[in-house]
Amino acid sequence: MAQPFFAGDDLIFQLESGFGLLRVLKVEEGEGRIPVWHLMAYEELFPDVETAEAALQRPETLHLRKAHMALTDRAFERTPAARLGNWPVTEEELSAYKDWVENDGTVSDRSALLVLGLR
Repeated sequence: MAQPFFAGDDLIFQLESGFGLLRVLKVEEGEGRIPVWHLMAYEELFPDVETAEAALQRPETLHLRKAHMALTDRAFERTPAARLGNWPVTEEELSAYKDWVENDGTVSDRSALLVLGLR
């Protein structure tokens, strides 16, 4: 991965219809020490990067599209994203991750955009 990302990073990605936001909840070691990426996705799309950055200043106004996605390292590398900032991950944000640990545990090899149904 060209740019390292860490828990708490807010990421932006681009679609034809605008810019979307992802949040890194956790990065943990998977099988063979290959990272598993735990992401959250917001519903909103923005016309430009500046508007997305402004929205991150008031995260309580954003709506969740997906509270948790677990992706392989390969899938995450296929998710074109850039870092906008970093804020500590809250316990509330981690609740869907904790449910995944207790109940699911599956990791997707599809990019975040495919998991979200976006292209």
